[in-house]
Amino acid sequence: MNKRFQNLVEGLDSQCVALLTMLPVAAQEVPSDTPVGGVYLFSEGSTHLYAGRTKRRIAERVRNHFSTAPDCPLAWLLARETTGWMATYKREGSRKILLADPAFKAEYEGAKNRIRRMNVQYVHEADPLRQALLEIYVAIATQAKYNDFDTH
Repeated sequence: MNKRFQNLVEGLDSQCVALLTMLPVAAQEVPSDTPVGGVYLFSEGSTHLYAGRTKRRIAERVRNHFSTAPDCPLAWLLARETTGWMATYKREGSRKILLADPAFKAEYEGAKNRIRRMNVQYVHEADPLRQALLEIYVAIATQAKYNDFDTH
């Protein structure tokens, strides 16, 4: 194995364990003094849904998943799943068009409310390469439902 890569992956399991043993908090109640840079995991009960990563303060990134902005990726994914509207590069399936549809907009806002109530666990990791690998590791280890790592 490439030595640099081996150094990057060493310790991923212990960081994943640290994340999973953290007492979960509701996403809307994540304390503001979270670390800068790391990996986070959204769950509902014992069902792990989505692992993400950020170079910013973790609390800020978690809150972005249910903010008033029209670009909350997990909320988009949940709303598209509920409504059957899959991602497209065509105008008729664009975010702008979907947000103009009252039924879709209601599902999108409902998804953001759902995310606010989800449990979040997180762990600090500042190095961007280890962070990317840790996100993948956590998603695979927890079988996070909404991480597919496909290109879109």
